[in-house]
Amino acid sequence: MAKEELITMEGAIDEILPDGRFGVTLDNEHRIICYTAGKMRRYRIRSVIGDRVHVELTPYDLSKGRIVFRERTPGPTPAGARKRGYRR
Repeated sequence: MAKEELITMEGAIDEILPDGRFGVTLDNEHRIICYTAGKMRRYRIRSVIGDRVHVELTPYDLSKGRIVFRERTPGPTPAGARKRGYRR
């Protein structure tokens, strides 16, 4: 169990930085530097500018955070995705 509870906030990615980090603008207009959580790296969940994300912050340093969830955005299907339906 964690010693301190984490603060969870929502925001949008506004910049991609080197070394796997992202600039995120939170809903309260603060800008922080974030990295992706281990499960997101493991399952190769990609994040791009404009994605809505959930960020965890520690109460000790509110300028850095960890991206733990990327919300799905409606859009065209990926090029590699197959459509279900009639097959010859």
